[in-house]
Amino acid sequence: MEALTEQKCTACHKDAPSVTEEEVAQLKPQIPNWDIVEEEGERRLKRTYKFPNFQKALEFTNRVGEAAEAEGHHPALLTEWGKVTVSWWTHAISGLHKNDFIMAAKTDQIASSLS
Repeated sequence: MEALTEQKCTACHKDAPSVTEEEVAQLKPQIPNWDIVEEEGERRLKRTYKFPNFQKALEFTNRVGEAAEAEGHHPALLTEWGKVTVSWWTHAISGLHKNDFIMAAKTDQIASSLS
């Protein structure tokens, strides 16, 4: 299986299928530090990253934003002093799509590059 970080997001529409449990079982090991949570009736990927100060947290937020723009898929970002909480889900289908796993892996890659 091609690494998630090497894949591109695909255009998603309201009739696109959510990932199946079998697909989650295949994809989740590539993003082991992410939680699958339910918020507002939707399944989402969520992770909090820690940083030494606000400046590094903001730098990370901006880099994730640039990656989101490049892929046309956008997260919820909560930037605070020393931490950023990132949530990925696909608004069009109110749940999880493969795109969310791709972007979670790319988010991990961004965080690793800032360490």
